[in-house]
Amino acid sequence: MEQASGSAIALNDDRAMNEYRAGQMLDLANWAAAAFATFRRDDVLRIAEAAATAGAAKAEFYAEWAQRETGFGVVAHKAIKNRLCSTGIFECYRDQDFVGFKVDPDRKIVAVPKPAGVIFALVPSTNPIATVFFKIILGLLTRNAIVMGAHPAAIGCCGDAVRTMAEAAERAGAPKGIIQIVPEANLDIVKAIMASPKIDVILATGGTPMVRAAYSSGNPALGVGPGNAPAYVDRSAKIDRAAKCLADSKSFDNGILCTNESAAIVDRQVAEPLRKALRKHGCHICDEAERARLEDALFPLGKFNVGLLGKPAKEIAKAADIRAAHGTRVIVAPLERIGDDYPLSREKLCPVLGLIEAPNWRAGLTAAKAMLRRVGGGHSAAVHAEDAEVILRFGAELNVLRVAINTPCSTGAAGFDTHLAPTMTIGTGFFGRSSVAENLRPDHLVNWTRIAYDKDAAVDFHSFEGLELNQPENDPIARLADDEKPFDANAAALREEIRAIIIEELREAIAGLKV
Repeated sequence: MEQASGSAIALNDDRAMNEYRAGQMLDLANWAAAAFATFRRDDVLRIAEAAATAGAAKAEFYAEWAQRETGFGVVAHKAIKNRLCSTGIFECYRDQDFVGFKVDPDRKIVAVPKPAGVIFALVPSTNPIATVFFKIILGLLTRNAIVMGAHPAAIGCCGDAVRTMAEAAERAGAPKGIIQIVPEANLDIVKAIMASPKIDVILATGGTPMVRAAYSSGNPALGVGPGNAPAYVDRSAKIDRAAKCLADSKSFDNGILCTNESAAIVDRQVAEPLRKALRKHGCHICDEAERARLEDALFPLGKFNVGLLGKPAKEIAKAADIRAAHGTRVIVAPLERIGDDYPLSREKLCPVLGLIEAPNWRAGLTAAKAMLRRVGGGHSAAVHAEDAEVILRFGAELNVLRVAINTPCSTGAAGFDTHLAPTMTIGTGFFGRSSVAENLRPDHLVNWTRIAYDKDAAVDFHSFEGLELNQPENDPIARLADDEKPFDANAAALREEIRAIIIEELREAIAGLKV
């Protein structure tokens, strides 16, 4: 009984300490957000560019670190994503204004942008650095503070990357604390932050349980849904190009992006030419015995083997006792059917692609719908065709929110090979039980107050030319009331040390009473 009481005291102490540490981070973030919200656009761009440049300069360094720490993906491909999600994202949005007010004289409306405030951003282990870079740049462009919560399997590389970008941003003039990270893989602190009223919005990228936890936290959350992308290859397609797209996409970063194709559905009329082209582009097509061994290796007891997540094709072939040629990039598994009880037709975040034939595009559409029946709704699909009617039908009838045409789905649906918004957070809308139905963009992190005049022509609409919004003072802390100012780091450390001493004394006192 005494031991249980002691454990309860320790548990309460740990919970209190986690809440205290979370509160410190969020107090600093709220102060930083309040200060940053008054910065001018040229200052915001300078800060965001400095952070993006610092991240891009270490793209290869963090790609290697992330691959070594997590065991997932391909270093060269991660480096590409890291550059795309740092300077690439900055260049994509640098000409869009998320700071100044906008005047629409025809509609007699003035729109004033207001940052969300403090963002809590969850980071998955599958795409850790690219997600860190992407969310930080979006946060900076929209004058938000951002606190990162990284997956335990990637806490080392993420922590260093966040510090690199934070230091660059602060050197460029950002308020201290505008970018932070939970310093260790502490799930209790993450939960405390997610539920805190000091958070304004959560960006939830990761597994379904974590995304659902974000939605149930009581705070607004922008989250994603799981993928299971079908790719249809029509008889009208340019077959060699389609095969190359499939091989490139499925092998990109070892298939770790949720936008990668789970299975290709091919019109039977062009099935044999497609198989030939797939072999040409580095794919090994399994025979029946190999397919059975592959299923056992990938889905033991019907569950995906996370030990093969993001692993290269040669490693997967070895695990399944498949003799694949040197240089094989993708293992192709011919499918007998589509179904929840048929594991190889499910999402596979590794370079394994299902392949099934359909007699025509209508049957292909039915098969694609079957793939999305349980998992993948609202996410992505790909179509390889030159027939506009086929393309339109798939876009109209599949319950997905992005259809990549004649391009690799991995990078096409993510916006890097298409003119969709480039992103590392894929909204799946109502189909996928998500609150955002698009690729996440900076404007999702801004509130717009609209000043609206009476439509009557007799009511004058004033000129706002030459006017500016508030600008920061040299010392933004001086603007704030005493109870809004951030904690002093030395004082906070002293308080924590005193608190630890008091807790230890209480423990000793309680132990003495028990004796």
